[in-house]
Amino acid sequence: MTSKAFIFDLDGVIVDTAKYHYLAWRKIATQLGIDFTPENNELLKGVSRVRSLDIILELGKINASLEDKTKWLIQKNTDYLSYLVDMDESEILPGVLPILQFLKDKKQCIALGSASKNARPILEKTGLMAYFDVIVDGNDVTHAKPNPEVFLMASKILNIKPEHAIVFEDSVAGIQAANIGGMTSIGIGNES
Repeated sequence: MTSKAFIFDLDGVIVDTAKYHYLAWRKIATQLGIDFTPENNELLKGVSRVRSLDIILELGKINASLEDKTKWLIQKNTDYLSYLVDMDESEILPGVLPILQFLKDKKQCIALGSASKNARPILEKTGLMAYFDVIVDGNDVTHAKPNPEVFLMASKILNIKPEHAIVFEDSVAGIQAANIGGMTSIGIGNES
């Protein structure tokens, strides 16, 4: 039997931190006079922090200096991290623990492939770190999804060919990244 790699995105697949990202981005947008809705927030799923800020600025038709952008990115992450302080296993989405335990019991390779630069602290706070053989996050890659770098790096570290990797994603950019990388993609979430 050929070994498989099971690669999971973090936000919206393993844990529900999307609400915290939304609150932090909305705070920035409000300061800039931009009405930032939950629907607008859908545009940010699966994309990097820098690209997310650019999307918000485009929504408000705002041109900003690199200095201002850097300041807002730092503020967003500080606000986001403040929401994570009290995070615990209650943030784990339904069905995640049984799936991770099943894969672990079957001795399957499990990886995290996330754009989040806060993946490790989130996994620690939720008690999930031990389930993952490999963690590749926004600190490890230079290209955001839909570039497949995050997933290709995870499969390479696991020594599993991309065609034997199965990716669980909740964003269009993440599904595209998995498909571009030659992997099987499984979409999580509501149809839209």
